[in-house]
Amino acid sequence: MGKRILLIQGHPDNSQRHLCHALEDSYAAGAAAAGHELRRIDVASLDFPLLRSQHEWEDGTLPPGLADAQASIQWAEHLVLFFPLWLGDMPALLKGFLEQVARPGFAFAREGRNNPLNNKALKGRSARVVVTMGMPAAIYRWYFRAHSIKSLERNILGFVGIAPINETLIGMAGEMKPETVKKHLIKLEKLGRDGD
Repeated sequence: MGKRILLIQGHPDNSQRHLCHALEDSYAAGAAAAGHELRRIDVASLDFPLLRSQHEWEDGTLPPGLADAQASIQWAEHLVLFFPLWLGDMPALLKGFLEQVARPGFAFAREGRNNPLNNKALKGRSARVVVTMGMPAAIYRWYFRAHSIKSLERNILGFVGIAPINETLIGMAGEMKPETVKKHLIKLEKLGRDGD
């Protein structure tokens, strides 16, 4: 039986195709071939402001353009986030998107906000984080301890109840030979077929 899978493209530049887009398309092809249901969000095509206060986050109105995004997150059983590593972290646009959609009352219950660990509203969903980077992935994972990915997994996705969370780190993205690109596309297609 197929899963409901949401693909979130976090590359902030959708004016041209990047490796992140090709990886997403390969994942989608594999998932569709295996009978999984798919929805997609292209964060770069959304129009929303950045949050500037805790009050705005807790009690402000969700921008109209993000209501469909929240509905798709609610619908999904598995989320796959694609983004390039910029200055050691996810691009600011993706972080701004996650701040907007992961609000009290949606991502965790408003009741008992003093202990949000007991009020995770997105339990029952799993995730995969697919990250491209210019440095070797092993250097990022072992020397830098993949600090920003761990922060995303623990402080955002895990905080709202999403688990398990797996990751695919792809290094040397700017210098990759075509045969290496193909290898990664095949791997993502298989992950899509497996719904992982």
